[in-house]
Amino acid sequence: FVSTKVAKTTDLRLLLECLKFQMKCPDLQKQALLTIHSICDNVDLLRELGGVAFVYNLSKSSVVHSDVKETALFTLGTLAEANVFCKDSLCRKETFADLAGWLIKEDVPLTQKRVSVYLLSVLVANNKLGQSLAQSTGCLDILLALFRYVLYHFNSIYFSNAAHTYQLWASVSSALCGCVNNPQNEEGQRVCVAAFPIIKIWLKQIALERTEIFQSVCSFIAMTVANNCYAQESFSASGGLETLTLSLLRLAPAADMNLLSCQLSVTISKTLSACVTYNSALASGLAQYGIVANLFSLLASPNLLPEDRLSVLLTLSHCTEASGKTEL
Repeated sequence: FVSTKVAKTTDLRLLLECLKFQMKCPDLQKQALLTIHSICDNVDLLRELGGVAFVYNLSKSSVVHSDVKETALFTLGTLAEANVFCKDSLCRKETFADLAGWLIKEDVPLTQKRVSVYLLSVLVANNKLGQSLAQSTGCLDILLALFRYVLYHFNSIYFSNAAHTYQLWASVSSALCGCVNNPQNEEGQRVCVAAFPIIKIWLKQIALERTEIFQSVCSFIAMTVANNCYAQESFSASGGLETLTLSLLRLAPAADMNLLSCQLSVTISKTLSACVTYNSALASGLAQYGIVANLFSLLASPNLLPEDRLSVLLTLSHCTEASGKTEL
């Protein structure tokens, strides 16, 4: 065990030396970073050697190649994801301020912005301090602006820069979910309700067949409204709740014959459940659309997975309990 640790220490020292003295060879630096990522099962050892701090400084250096910065940010994200002490060491106001700066710069490549969002997502996940720092440094506002901008301009940018734009937006969506929930952050949820009007417009205009994007939007809605009456009422007032409900009414009848319709119906059902939990007035409103009969139909679908049955039953129970009757 001792010899293994000594060997690992030697390897990490050599890799860090390569990073320090190969500043004019970005390919070597990238390879060194990726090697650190692949062999570093002992993040504490790397941290004790000053490696985490060095990689962080490398990511913000003005003299290294942009590819090296991206790889450094990615490496930091994977290290923080694997080790809570590394995550805690990076969870500082300075880190979040740097991330905010990169996200608002127009000359920063989309790929670098995406790994910046990835690191941000890791730092806020299951971390109250990270959520608080994201709010106080403006990261949450920037993420929300990016989220809304892409949805608003979806039709014009989807085909012109599809891959990178979607990857960035998906990372932003995931980071926003981490900012408002797990643990629940009511202040963050209140900030994110600002996206509801554009979400409602997007839901009406876009084809639901774009499954990944639709599911990400629904996850954002569910995380933002979860256990928060103010956010639930805001989503309803924006027209988003009605739009989702009408989407379910359109899709559920086809769930027997169409697997995608069944999957999307389940996603909507889960989202609607979050929208009305502990809010009997909104749940009763859902029942008035005749949604109960559609949920029963969805439960009978041969395409419904066993693990999704409970979530549909939960939505059904919200509606029937609130209305005081079952619609058949």
